[in-house]
Amino acid sequence: MAYRRVIGASASEDRLERLIEDRLKPGADKDKIDKRIWDLFGETWAIMFTDLSGFSRNVAKFGIIHFLQTIFESERMLIPIIEDHDGVLLKAEGDSLLVIFRNAQKAMQSAVAMQQTLLKYNENRLAEEQVLLCVGIGYGEVLRIGDLDVYGHQVNSASKLGEDTAEAYEILVTPEVYTVFSNSSEFEFQPTPAGHYVLKWQK
Repeated sequence: MAYRRVIGASASEDRLERLIEDRLKPGADKDKIDKRIWDLFGETWAIMFTDLSGFSRNVAKFGIIHFLQTIFESERMLIPIIEDHDGVLLKAEGDSLLVIFRNAQKAMQSAVAMQQTLLKYNENRLAEEQVLLCVGIGYGEVLRIGDLDVYGHQVNSASKLGEDTAEAYEILVTPEVYTVFSNSSEFEFQPTPAGHYVLKWQK
């Protein structure tokens, strides 16, 4: 796809692999090695996972070309918004995107802009032609391995929210994200029984 980035292996990945190998050796000081790994790769980021609602059903019903069209249209519209808000696209797999933002505020603003753009795009379109976005966002310390991948609790939580929990047009965030903005008037959240929060955005 024209809007995708080609991301290869990096020196960071090689370094991590060597440290993991050291950690597996008999008698290894795992606490010391873990500290080295966090010193090398530990960073604080906002993590965004996106998914397209009803995508699998539409693929089964309308076929692979419809699948490719929807992917192309979503990336054409969303990746420029991500870049305008200083997001870094790490992965684009199927109908999902993994994006990181150094600035949590920009992550939230990007998510809102993405939903607003798609809301306008979907006006007067047939249901099967609409692009319906689900978003999950986490925030906290993660292991960032160059431009290859990120690992950590907030990564897992954002993935769960964006890919499994959120419905069309929803932006779900972890409690850690809510804490960042709990004293801010810019964003309004609604708690859920499951313990995460729904960002209320202007439609």
